[in-house]
Amino acid sequence: MYIKNIKIKDFRNYEVLDLEFNEKVNIIMGSNAQGKTNLMEAIYISSFGRSFRTSKDTDMVRFNTDQAKVKMEFHKDLGDLDIEILISKDHKKIIKVDGIKIKKTSQLLDNVYIVIFSPDDLKIVKDEPEKRRKFIDKELCQIKPSYYSDLSNYKKVLLERNTYLKEINVDPDLIDIWDRQLAKYGASIMIKRNEFINKISLISSDIHGGITNNKESLTIKYDPNISFNDDIKEQEIIFYDIIKRSFDNDLRMRTTTRGPHKDDLDFFIKNEDNTINVRNFGSQGQQRTAALSLKLAEIDIIKKETGEDPILLLDDVLSELDLERQEYLIKTLSYNQLFITTAEMQQKILVEFPDSTRFKVQKGKVEKML
Repeated sequence: MYIKNIKIKDFRNYEVLDLEFNEKVNIIMGSNAQGKTNLMEAIYISSFGRSFRTSKDTDMVRFNTDQAKVKMEFHKDLGDLDIEILISKDHKKIIKVDGIKIKKTSQLLDNVYIVIFSPDDLKIVKDEPEKRRKFIDKELCQIKPSYYSDLSNYKKVLLERNTYLKEINVDPDLIDIWDRQLAKYGASIMIKRNEFINKISLISSDIHGGITNNKESLTIKYDPNISFNDDIKEQEIIFYDIIKRSFDNDLRMRTTTRGPHKDDLDFFIKNEDNTINVRNFGSQGQQRTAALSLKLAEIDIIKKETGEDPILLLDDVLSELDLERQEYLIKTLSYNQLFITTAEMQQKILVEFPDSTRFKVQKGKVEKML
C-alpha cells in the first residue's frame, strides 16, 4: 500500500497543494512552523477521519476560509482507491471513498492503514494511562471496525451514566439500565484488548531483543481495571457484579469509577540481573526503547491482520533517537512507504535512501528538491 498523490485546499497553512509521492521514501525537510506536521496531519486523516493533534476538526480549516479539502489517491493490492475529506467551519465533515459519501467514520477505518511516529510516542511508557489506552484504542479501531463500534457505544453509555450520577436524586433502577449496557460493551472491549496486547507483547519482545542485541527482553501486560476472564459471557457477569458493588462509591464520587476507561498497560524489562517495571524504574533510554518496540510491533500486527503494509509517518522522531536506534528503525521499515519530516537529516541517514524523493517546506509551500 502506498499514497500516489495528495491534493490539498485551505488546510492549515496550505492554500493549495498538489504533490506526487515516491512509493517508497519521502523526506519532508524544513524549519519549524513551516507546515511539515500539517502535511503529516492531512495524510493521517485519510485513515482515521480525524487529526492526531486536535479534537476540533475546525482547527484544520485555514484561517479566514470556510472549508478545507484533502484528497488522496492510494495504491493497494486489491486495486486503487481515492479518499476525499471536506471539513467545514460549520462543523460539518464529509468523507468520500471512491466518490461515494460514507455515513459513518467506521466505514473509513479499514481502507487505509497508517502508523505515525512522533516524539510524544516515545513518552508513551512513562506518560499517564490515558495515552496508553488511546494507543490501544487507535490501533484496534483501525484493524477491527467492530471494536470501534463497541468503544463508541461504551463511551456514549458512560457519558449518560456519569451525567445522571451528578443529579440530586439518583434512581438505582435507572442506573441499572446503563450498568447492563456498560457490562455488555465493556466485556467485549476487554476481550479484544487482551487479545491485542498478548499479540503485541510477543512481537515487541522480538523487536526489543533486536534493538538491545538480546541483552534485554520486553514483556507487555494488560492491566485491566476489572478482573479479567477470557470468556466473554463470564466477563460480562464479572463486570456487571463489580459495577453494581461500586454504585455507592460512584454516587459519592459522581462518576463511574470502574471499567475499561481506567485500564492500563505494564511494561517489564528483564536482563541478566533482574526484572523491572519500566514505567517506574526504567531509565529514559529503556523507556524509549520499549516505546519504539511497541510502535514497531504495531506495524507488524497491521500487516498480519490486514495483509497490507501500512504507510508510516515519522514526524520529527529521528532527532529524538541516537544514531544506532535511527539506523535500526530505518532498516526495519524498508518495506513500507515512508514519510519523514525533519529540520535536518544526518548524511549517514540520507545515504540509506539514495532513491528517495525530497521536498522542501517553507511557509505552506512545498517544492520538490533536485
